Amino acid sequence: MSRRVHGGLNDSTNSTKESRIPMRIYVDTDALAAASAGMIFTLPDAQAHHVGRVMRRRVGDAVRLFDGRGHEFEGVLSVVDRKCVSVTLGEPVAVTPESPLSVHLGQAISKGDRMDIAIQKSVELGVTEITPLYTERGDVRLKGEREERKWQHWLAVAASACEQCGRATLPIIHAPMALSSWLEQRNEPMKLMLQPGRSALEDHEHNPGRAALLIGPEGGFTADEIDQAAAQHFEILSLGPRILRTETAPIAAMTLLQYRYGDLR
Repeated sequence: MSRRVHGGLNDSTNSTKESRIPMRIYVDTDALAAASAGMIFTLPDAQAHHVGRVMRRRVGDAVRLFDGRGHEFEGVLSVVDRKCVSVTLGEPVAVTPESPLSVHLGQAISKGDRMDIAIQKSVELGVTEITPLYTERGDVRLKGEREERKWQHWLAVAASACEQCGRATLPIIHAPMALSSWLEQRNEPMKLMLQPGRSALEDHEHNPGRAALLIGPEGGFTADEIDQAAAQHFEILSLGPRILRTETAPIAAMTLLQYRYGDLR
C-alpha cells in the first residue's frame, strides 16, 4: 500500500486519495456487533500508532474496521494526533462468506520466518484453525513466557493477513501443543498428512466440509509419528515428485483443497 505524497494539493494527489483502497484495521472488540453509522470508535493504542505514525494516515482518509467475528464497517478518520486516533463509522460492509471447507492446519513449528510465512499464506487461502505443533525432528522448543510471546506474535501475523486479504473472520490460532495430543483430538471427516514419496490426494465424491491437514518439520516426520497419524485414520500422501519446504507445503495443500472443495475458483 502506497503512502501519500505530502505537499500542495493538486489534481494528481486528489485522484490518488480518491482511488486508494481503504486501509483495513483489525480491532479485537465486541462493539462492532452492535455498532451503527455515525458512531465514533477510538482505536486501541497499537492500531492508532500504526495508522497515524507508521502509515501516516490523516483526517478524512477512508478506512474499514473489522472485528474478526464477521462484522466490518466503512469509516473515515476523524481524529489523528499523538494521543488519539478516532474513526467515524459509516455503513456496514457486506462481508465475503467464509469457505464451505473448514481446514484445521497442524503445522510443525519451524525456525525464523518460516512459521510466519506458513501462517500468513494459510490465512490468505482460507484456513479456519491453526495449531503450531512440537514434533520429534522439529528444532524449536518454546516454554513459559517465550512460548506465550511467540503465540501472541502468530496471532498478530494472522490478524495482519486478514487485514490484507479482506477476510472479516479471524482464524483461530491455538497455543502450541505436542503432535500426539493434536492427533488424538481430530474428528474431521477428512484427515491428511503430507509425506514425500506417498501417493497423491484422490478426489472425494462429496465435499467433506471439514478437514485436518498435517504438515511436518524440515526434517520430516519420524516413522513413529507416521504410525501415530495412521492410527488416527490420517491419509498419508504427497503433493507430487518434489519435496516442498515446510512453509511451502501448506500453501500448495491449501490451494489444492480450496480448489477441489472450497471457494477457490
